[in-house]
Amino acid sequence: MATLHTVNKSPFERNAFAAAIKRMRPGDILLAIEDGVVGARKASAFAKDLEAAAKAGSVYVLGPDLAARGMRAEDLIGGVKIVDYGGFVDLVAKSDRTQAWL
Repeated sequence: MATLHTVNKSPFERNAFAAAIKRMRPGDILLAIEDGVVGARKASAFAKDLEAAAKAGSVYVLGPDLAARGMRAEDLIGGVKIVDYGGFVDLVAKSDRTQAWL
């Protein structure tokens, strides 16, 4: 049973990002939204953990939130995919449950 983990806070503001990564199981999905997208930046303190999570599951960021923070695809660590709002809905639909990390 796959879980979609959504994280909306910057990993520099709260520990929700790190907690979500630790709870991910094979087949789970992590979606960074709002300020959570900054955690997917290359060379951040969380890059190694996020790269490992990308290997164990799938890691996505919400494209409009990425753009709103002045970030581009080139700023992201390897393995992170960008989705739009329709892609967000698709991730929810294909997951058995959703866990929002606040």
